[in-house]
Amino acid sequence: MRSEREEVRNIIVYPFTVILGLVMALGLVIATGSQAQAAVYRMQIHEIYYNSPGPDYGGNSSLNHEWVELHNNSGAAISLADWTLRDKAGHVFRFGAYTIKPHGYVTIHTGKGAGTQTDRYWNRSWYIWNNTGDTAILENQHGTVIDKCSYQGTSQGYTYC
Repeated sequence: MRSEREEVRNIIVYPFTVILGLVMALGLVIATGSQAQAAVYRMQIHEIYYNSPGPDYGGNSSLNHEWVELHNNSGAAISLADWTLRDKAGHVFRFGAYTIKPHGYVTIHTGKGAGTQTDRYWNRSWYIWNNTGDTAILENQHGTVIDKCSYQGTSQGYTYC
């Protein structure tokens, strides 16, 4: 036979243990979800300069003043190998072997140039980003959309995302 003391302990301790277990499990689910969300938002489209200064004559200098800037918002380096940046019309920039530094940025210019740590070049001979509005889409190597930025053309010629 159980003593009265054991029965009281079981009445108090058992439900407390169950509740504690549920709270810990819920905390794990919430923490896991937060980590997954944090991973998605580590790379972001920060700014699009869609209307280079002056007339659109197609010269390389003008083309390279049309660009998209990406930011790594995390404290870790991220490999962007095989990631893509695209517009609504289907123009696609594909990263080769490239790693962005923690809290770093990279600017993808429309025209031609030699790639550096902070500047990459689409090597196009005409403009990508429509002055009247467009959407930039950043996808990882698996085709998962990481970030999107849409804009409507304005006289300022650029947008922060």
